[in-house]
Amino acid sequence: MFRTALKRFQNKWKSYRHRFVPWVVLNLSKNENTLRHVTERSKDKLVPDEEVSKSLLQLFRVLLRSHVADHEELLVLQTRFLGQITSEEDQCGAKAVCGDDAMLQSLGFCLDRKPSSLPFAGTGVFVTKGCVSKGAAVAMYPGTVYQAYEPILLQSIRNPFIFRCIDGVLIDGNDKAISKMVFKSCSGRDRMGPFMMSDTSWLTSRPQNPLAVGQYVNNCSDETPANVCYQEYDVPDNFPIQLCQYLPNVNYSHDTQRPLRCVVLVSLRDITAGEELFSNYYTIVH
Repeated sequence: MFRTALKRFQNKWKSYRHRFVPWVVLNLSKNENTLRHVTERSKDKLVPDEEVSKSLLQLFRVLLRSHVADHEELLVLQTRFLGQITSEEDQCGAKAVCGDDAMLQSLGFCLDRKPSSLPFAGTGVFVTKGCVSKGAAVAMYPGTVYQAYEPILLQSIRNPFIFRCIDGVLIDGNDKAISKMVFKSCSGRDRMGPFMMSDTSWLTSRPQNPLAVGQYVNNCSDETPANVCYQEYDVPDNFPIQLCQYLPNVNYSHDTQRPLRCVVLVSLRDITAGEELFSNYYTIVH
């Protein structure tokens, strides 16, 4: 019985240690190839925010056409709310496609969650169809967004999905327990009439936004170098309100005085079907 418990603890530790700060600090020098170095915070972005917005809008518009084709009554409510149909993505008549097909059609690739190719790494994210071009937005890190001064102690207990941005903003990407309840509560709070301002489907096994799987991307190693990296993305004020329903992030506080923070994963090279995504968990700013 003791051996079984010890083995279980060792397996848990091998997965969790990359998020345990003291272990990370002590082992940075031993894992130099798993670090990403930038000269300053402003140079952390590989692609401009405008390119990220373009990719997201391209996918979200395809998803919206499919969604409207299945829920025509929603289009009526949204049209009345806005007063008029303001853009082509609100028009019906387009062929409905599912999330994977929408992703392949708009971005040229598909993702899926499967057991990782790394031992003891749990679930990983794989490219299953198509090809990811260098510099493309590959995935999004979903979750509740906490500013550096907001409380997250209870949510962080036994939670390996807390992502820390360079400026101290935290994103809780856990889809279970109290983290799940907090996200659903905040999402319902921010709803504007018929418009959802965030996507709660990432909390299920079938997210309607197929990019919202970034929390399951595993850390790279000396044997498996990173092929994607994290990039912070603040949602612009002019982001179409009818497309916000596909954003897998929500602010913890309703009165946060800054744009909604999202984190996308950007490809460092071309990635072909069958490859698993690996990222750098740690970015060193010089």
